[in-house]
Amino acid sequence: MIVEQEPPYAAGLFGDHIEAARAFTADLAQYGEELGLIGPLEAERLWSRHVVNCVLVAPLLRPGRVGDVGSGAGLPGLVLAIARPDVELVLIEPMERRTDWLTAESNRLGLTNVTVVRGRAEDIHPDPLLDQVTARAVSALSKLVPLCAPLVKPGGELLFMKGARVEDELAAAEKALRKARIQNPEVLVLGEGIVPEVTRVFRARVGH
Repeated sequence: MIVEQEPPYAAGLFGDHIEAARAFTADLAQYGEELGLIGPLEAERLWSRHVVNCVLVAPLLRPGRVGDVGSGAGLPGLVLAIARPDVELVLIEPMERRTDWLTAESNRLGLTNVTVVRGRAEDIHPDPLLDQVTARAVSALSKLVPLCAPLVKPGGELLFMKGARVEDELAAAEKALRKARIQNPEVLVLGEGIVPEVTRVFRARVGH
């Protein structure tokens, strides 16, 4: 198995937390395919396509409680927990083998700001409601927004990592956004001039 070398820009993005990021990436390379967390070709681009892609979102987090819906391998949930120890991450994942991985890995890394919740987003009722919710590669905006908006307190934010067609998704989700009282939707492009593959984030506020 070929594992991608750490790119030179990773240390600058993680700062003091780069050692934990290295340990997470090594664990994901070692166990990820076996546990069905990543595909057989992903080890060759773990840093550039996945880990760095996720850490670019870290500056958008507010101190508080942030949910990660469909956390899977911990992308972005565990990466964000590593980069932002001042934020409490609630990792929401329906599959048991993935929640087992998230719990074991957060313990291995010594992350004290992670709570793993097994369940689907529509069945979770956080108390208190979350300050922000993230998701990556889960679903189109028209389906994702109605699932995640009820998890967030009024004035909180949705932060969804999306692909190059996010503007098309946004246009198709207009009705769903209105129904969920979503305000100020925008698309952010992160990492330009720093990394070869930028990260696109749909950000919006949940209205009262």
